[in-house]
Amino acid sequence: MKLTARTAETFIRANTGLIRPPHVPEIALHLADEAHDLWQRTEEELAEIGLPPPFWAFAWAGGQGLARHILDHPEIVRDKSVLDFASGSGLVAIAAAKAGATSVMACDIDPFCETAINLNAAANGVSIAFDGSDLVGTDGDWDVILAGDVFYEKPFAERLVPWFAALRARGADILVGDPGRSYLPKSGLEKLAVYEVPVTRALEDAEVKRTTVWRFGGTAI
Repeated sequence: MKLTARTAETFIRANTGLIRPPHVPEIALHLADEAHDLWQRTEEELAEIGLPPPFWAFAWAGGQGLARHILDHPEIVRDKSVLDFASGSGLVAIAAAKAGATSVMACDIDPFCETAINLNAAANGVSIAFDGSDLVGTDGDWDVILAGDVFYEKPFAERLVPWFAALRARGADILVGDPGRSYLPKSGLEKLAVYEVPVTRALEDAEVKRTTVWRFGGTAI
């Protein structure tokens, strides 16, 4: 089965509802409302056609914390070009657009994300560009890079750290939202804020995740 925008939209509308994440109620997203059942069902269904699990269907703690911080501190992105890396549902990208970014690019290699983000952007009355390629190692002249919950696998983290370091070295501001994932760097981070974010127990084995927003390349910890 070849995924098209039409089939992706049909799938998303059939398996999600327009929901406001508890920590960022200003934003509405097409999300799974019965997380455990939808995760199992869609993961199996998508696996049959060779597509990844539906990470885009959930508002993960790292993204919620980062989006909250951007909405509360719009000066971080106001009048700047923003990349929301590993965007998923587009939550953080939408927050950046609402906070006054000049331009917002969401990127994610999951082929469902372009349609999900387009639907979510439209639901919130904002405009977001999309790139479905692997941008790690590239430089698109973004002023700010936002990354929610990206340090969950060692190989991925090992690719991200030098890329983030290169972007920081040329002057980009890099903010990461992280709920205590195993492969978050142990140094070179500046703590900006901590949030207690409600999450889905079926996915996180908790009802609340303590989520920190870090600036990459700031004061060592």
